Amino acid sequence: MIVQKTVSRSVQTLEHGPFRLREVIHECATGCRRPDGSLVMRRAAASAERLLPGRSVGYDVMVFIGRQRFLHHRQREEIQANLKSDYAITISTGEISCLARLFLKYVRRLHEACAPQLRRTLARDGGWPMHVDATCENGRGTMLVIQAGWRRWALGAWKIPTENAEAILACARSTIQLFGQPCAVMRDLGRAMIRACDELVAGLNVKIKVLACHSHFLADVGRDLLKPGHDALRNVLRRLKMRGALRTFVRDMNLELGDGLEQAREGFQDWQQQADKSHDLPTGHDGVAVVRGLAQWVFDYAAAEKNRNFPFERPYLNLYDRCVYARRVVDGWLRTPPTDRHVLRVTRRLGRTLDPVRLEPGLVRVAQNLRVRANLFDELRKTLRLSPESYGRSRAHLKRTLTLRQARTELRDIRAALKNFVASLRKRRPQRGPAQDIREAIDVILDHLKKHGKSLWGHEVRLTGKAGSGVRLVDRTNNLSEHFFHGMKHGERRRSGRKNLARDFELLPPESALVQNFNRPDYVAIACGSLERLPRVLAEMDENLRRERSRQPEATQRVLPVPQLFAETGSMPVIDRCLIRSDAMKQRIDAVVGSRPPRVTISRTVMSAATVS
Repeated sequence: MIVQKTVSRSVQTLEHGPFRLREVIHECATGCRRPDGSLVMRRAAASAERLLPGRSVGYDVMVFIGRQRFLHHRQREEIQANLKSDYAITISTGEISCLARLFLKYVRRLHEACAPQLRRTLARDGGWPMHVDATCENGRGTMLVIQAGWRRWALGAWKIPTENAEAILACARSTIQLFGQPCAVMRDLGRAMIRACDELVAGLNVKIKVLACHSHFLADVGRDLLKPGHDALRNVLRRLKMRGALRTFVRDMNLELGDGLEQAREGFQDWQQQADKSHDLPTGHDGVAVVRGLAQWVFDYAAAEKNRNFPFERPYLNLYDRCVYARRVVDGWLRTPPTDRHVLRVTRRLGRTLDPVRLEPGLVRVAQNLRVRANLFDELRKTLRLSPESYGRSRAHLKRTLTLRQARTELRDIRAALKNFVASLRKRRPQRGPAQDIREAIDVILDHLKKHGKSLWGHEVRLTGKAGSGVRLVDRTNNLSEHFFHGMKHGERRRSGRKNLARDFELLPPESALVQNFNRPDYVAIACGSLERLPRVLAEMDENLRRERSRQPEATQRVLPVPQLFAETGSMPVIDRCLIRSDAMKQRIDAVVGSRPPRVTISRTVMSAATVS
């Protein structure tokens, strides 16, 4: 080997900080070449083990940035400041973004490289339940993730245009190719998801149970059961402009109280703490504050939802109930009219504000029918033990850990309770008469159970002798995926400071889901041993790739299987919006409009030929 050249450059690593690297590069003295045609060269092993190819920073810097960005959800400026203060490393925010994206590519490569070891581990477990689910934000940036249920690993993640069967099926098949056949499939009740999972199982050589998520089943029943009545109630309340009227009332009361608002709040608090429960209102600003507080209580109807979405909570039914209840409170105050004329006027005004709810024809019937249906839904929810009341009020009970025997017993109890619930519904179902709404409500529940009942059970998986025999249970919900997505979105909101993540989630690469595996110690042990060894493992992966390329001609190099590519979604991606909104686009189309193209005369021969073709 002879010296080809000596390179000197400034580099930065977490291990050594910023320093000046002087590297001597050697080449074969006889001009030997590798099978791929490249010259036989030798570089310093110490630099190759620490520095990213073609970059002036180390693998450890990239890993630090990637972990901070996708595991701890730090902003670029935060990462930049940490590197400066802790390691004396100066790096631009643009370079931080580039290294974060590069980290995701390495994570994908590492995940695929250790797939055989992950596959063997899953096989020793007796297989793996496939939890498949997709999420998006405002219809944009649909991300599909497939997880191994027992290990809580994300085995695959993709961006797909929409939640369609072909895309889901292709991703599921590529996952099975890498990690082996699942022992069960857990899915939601979307049409595309049902079709994709059924076709997937039909194409396998083994019998696999396809299970429906109990939570998604309950939500599907609730939407069909409650949505018509809830929408009707919402439309009426919107037409009556109840929220606007209450907001105006509270705003006017704030203006009337003016500088005395703080003192009035103290009076309102004193009134709440009075031992005397009479219907009398205080006088002066204190009385106005009490009436104002009642209006605020009505307007705070959404607080009862406790971050649960429809149909588990019915916000407009809550608003209706609070309006009716508050009007009754006003009636109670007016039975003994306040002696303070100002307080009396304010109280009567609140009553007039709430009157449209009480006076609207047919609104009581709509609310009553919705409440009956809501009671049926809550009864089904309690039967499936998916309500907080099923586990008691303590949060500890909600996160309880059951033994295998307890879990199997619970499943049998739930199935028996559901059977009894169905029998009760059939007895309660009116065969004729005016009770049409309750009859239709019961039919909705029975139809869903008839359609999806078989997929609600079969969670016991019998293990082979190699896996220790016995039985393991598949989760009866897809909450694993739901919590996974919730954690990702919560982190992105923390990073961006935005509640609406439509644009952020559209631009978020799917590999960010694979990064979450580094929160699983068992996955880390297989992939890299420890997170501290991750930079070294990535460097070794690059070195192995270089050796493989040097041994094989470029045409015969092995290429890892890549998931099928899909067409873009019908909704316009961010990059397309930027293009069509650019000045260059406007200038081009303005030029076309302003141009005077020459008149072209088409001969009859050409027109005839075009007609024939």
